[in-house]
Order: sequence, then C-alpha cells, then structure tokens
Amino acid sequence: MKLLSYRSADRRSWGALVDGEILDLAAANPGWPTLAYALGDAGADGIGNAVTAAANTAHRVALDSVELLPVVPDPQKILCVGLNFEKHRIETGRERTEYPVIFTRFPDTFVGHGAPLVRPAESDRFDFEGEVALVIGRGGRRIAQDNALDHIAGVTCLNDGSIRDFQSHTHQFTPGKNFPATGSMGPWLVTLDEIVDLAELELTTRLNGAEVQRAPLSDLTYSIPEIVAYCSSWTELRPGDVIVTGTPGGIGARREPPLWMKPGDVCEVEVSGVGVLRNAIVGED
Repeated sequence: MKLLSYRSADRRSWGALVDGEILDLAAANPGWPTLAYALGDAGADGIGNAVTAAANTAHRVALDSVELLPVVPDPQKILCVGLNFEKHRIETGRERTEYPVIFTRFPDTFVGHGAPLVRPAESDRFDFEGEVALVIGRGGRRIAQDNALDHIAGVTCLNDGSIRDFQSHTHQFTPGKNFPATGSMGPWLVTLDEIVDLAELELTTRLNGAEVQRAPLSDLTYSIPEIVAYCSSWTELRPGDVIVTGTPGGIGARREPPLWMKPGDVCEVEVSGVGVLRNAIVGED
C-alpha cells in the first residue's frame, strides 16, 4: 500500500495510490484528517481496511493534478541518525561512537516530491544526502529491538539536504540541517507489509542523472531495530514520527573538488521497491 499527503485546490488531504489515482481517504474518513492521525487511530492495518471499504465509492484524484506534500507534513518528531554508514563516517574523519548520533530537523525544512529545494542566500554549500526514512505507525517507549518492526508503518525516500558551512559552525549539526525547504520527503510511504526485508533495500542518489551515492541498508552501522530501540529509550515515539536512518558515502562536501547542489540542478533519491523522490534546485532569490 502506498500512502501520500497532498494539496489540491488549496485543500490539504491524504490518501492511497490505487491504480495510478489517489483515493481520498480524508474525505472518506472525516475522523482521520491527516495520515499521522489515521496511523494513531487505526494503524496501517486499519488504513488498509479503509482502502478496501472505500475503493469503489471514495473520491479519486489524478496524481498529476495535485501538489505532493512531505509524506507526513506534521510529524511531532523528526529524528535523524548521523554517520550511520561506515563509508560516510570514514569520509568525514569521525570516530565511531558507542551510541547512534542523533540530531533533529523541523517539519518546515521539508518539501514533497516535485517541489523545489531552496538553496538559501546565506550559503552556496548546499549538499545532497539520500536517505531512507521510517514512519512510526504504533507509538511506544522503551521498545525492544525484537519488537521494533511492529512499530514501523512503512518507509519513504528522503533527501537530508544540508548547508555544510552552517553545519560545521560548531559540533552541533542543527543550523546546517534546518534552513526552510532544504530537504524533501516522498513521494509516498510504502507500508511495511510490502517490503520483504528492510536490510536489502538499496538507496541511490543521483545529481543531474549521475549516480553520486549507492548502498544497501545492510551497510548501516546501527540497524533499524537498534535505532528504534535507542530513540524510544529517551523519548516516546508517536504515530507519524519520522526516523531518518543515515546517508551513504559520496557526499558532495568530501569530493575533490566539492560537488554542491546549485540552482538548475535536479536531485533524485531512489529506494528500491519504494520509488523515486525528485526535486529541482532553486536559489532563494
């Protein structure tokens, strides 16, 4: 099942992709105004039942007639794991840590598939970071690794676009990760029941059609169950929260010469079995 959030005629909604069209599940289920709310109320299984019930009666919208939003436009938390591919850790010169490196992003830093990523006026060091993002379907605190997958609704593609000079102002990543509209998430969430093995998902990033990153999730330093268990040890995960699992080696900042995203470029993040997230780059001015 593919779930997405969108805007159509100034109305924000969400739905399921069925036969190339969007089944408007918000209209069919007024008690579920957003995907995050529906996950909290019914979970992915309940949404699946709603898709079946509404398949022949719910309003449908052409996919190419809407503006796609980030899969979850309103998460309570966006938790990002840094340095979680060994090749990326090595290229940054960082020591391996005993625990996952976690930083946060704000919801307004993300746009959806097809929307432009905005290089801010303050910097031209705008870097790509293709990643796989998890969306929490069932909340919890102190989740055991053995139960972690039960709490994941599904996965989506994410570009953790980074302003590198601001990121390195101090040892805290926050400024370089939170300029508005510098990251993207989408095009849709693929529910976990459609993914045979998370570890075998392959992540690829392309800039202007040229491959710049590629790695399977089996290369993660901290596995998905480890990440979910660790994050839930210190914060309560809630339905709709997003956990971003890390980027592979090959980032633009560590190339010679550096490779920055600039206005006119197009960046794509592809996750096997999920889809392709595509965004053009524009200047803020």
